[in-house]
Amino acid sequence: MAIKKLLSIENLTLLAIFAGIAFGYFFPTPSLDLKVIGDIYLKLLKMLIIPLVFASIFVAIASLSGKEELKSIGIKAFLYYLTTTALAVILGIVIFHILNPGAGEHLLQLPQNISIEKKDLSIEDFLLSFIPANIFEVLSRGAILPIIFFTILFAVAALFIDPSKRQSLYMLFDSINDTMMILAKWVISLTPIGVFFLIAATVAKNGLEPIFELYSYVLTVLLALLLHALITLPAIGYFVGRFNPYRYFLQIKEAPLIAFSTASSSATLPVSLEVAEEKGGVSKKVAGFVLPLGATINMDGTALYESIAVLFIANISGVDLSLAQQITIFITVTFASIGAAGIPGAGLIMMTMVLDSVGLPVESIALIITVDRFLDMFRTAVNNWGDLLGAKLIDILLRR
Repeated sequence: MAIKKLLSIENLTLLAIFAGIAFGYFFPTPSLDLKVIGDIYLKLLKMLIIPLVFASIFVAIASLSGKEELKSIGIKAFLYYLTTTALAVILGIVIFHILNPGAGEHLLQLPQNISIEKKDLSIEDFLLSFIPANIFEVLSRGAILPIIFFTILFAVAALFIDPSKRQSLYMLFDSINDTMMILAKWVISLTPIGVFFLIAATVAKNGLEPIFELYSYVLTVLLALLLHALITLPAIGYFVGRFNPYRYFLQIKEAPLIAFSTASSSATLPVSLEVAEEKGGVSKKVAGFVLPLGATINMDGTALYESIAVLFIANISGVDLSLAQQITIFITVTFASIGAAGIPGAGLIMMTMVLDSVGLPVESIALIITVDRFLDMFRTAVNNWGDLLGAKLIDILLRR
């Protein structure tokens, strides 16, 4: 058992980070030659994005028993999740611009074939970009925003068809979702190998300076997570639900602590259900719907972290993102977090999507991976706290 724990993905990834840094520093030429292995890992991550997001969002919405439950509890839950996630992303972007970590450093060299195109903000074009003229065409391009838009409409429409047909459709996408989760775990199990070659190539190309600059990025993420957990979420509970969120936190504190240690919302779910019902006073019906749904689609901490990570990568690459691109980051991160699987490291899959949305090179996540596990524990705890507070809030609103 001790050997299995020692050889966990997390420990192997940590070892791969240090080994990759050393290999890239002392053997720069082989590191650059072998970067293709890291590129294969990134391709595998990108391969998962569309089916994972499509299936996750569809299952989350179609899990409602019908249009009646959509109106009573579903709309409240989704509005809460979208609101808190959007507030988390806005907070992350604001804190980033206040602290501006990595500004003016130009520590990462962009690949020669990468050109960041800055577009003027057009409201008409921006709104039209959400609506796919051909769903198969946007699926082939991997255009995530129109895909999410179509998936939400498709899933809501499924609630209005015959229940037996809806169940068949739900079982199909639920099976696809479960299969994609297994695929995601397989790809994430390759993280130590991918990380070794990616970080080695990054060090060989850019030196050690970008890694030393990570301290400012880590502090920015931790500050934003702390503010969201202690101010934003409690404020929603207090002003909307009219209850004391800090007292409620003390009642259910075991779940966020376990989420912190496991870095997995799904693994923490049984504990979350128990403490919400037995200690937090949440009804079994609400807890049984809101918490499993939240473990799948409510990723406040992950969304906040990803928005800061992308802006940090742009900063140290010397890229000045336009207002339109930052709005794209906001929209993409907010809605893409719905499809972030509740397993350790799944945020990396979403990160490739967000980088793609603004034209930044996906290989830049090699730098972020070096501190990903450390930050993953904090953001997962925030995710779990948001789920539990949402369950309490919705339970109170339904009783009024």
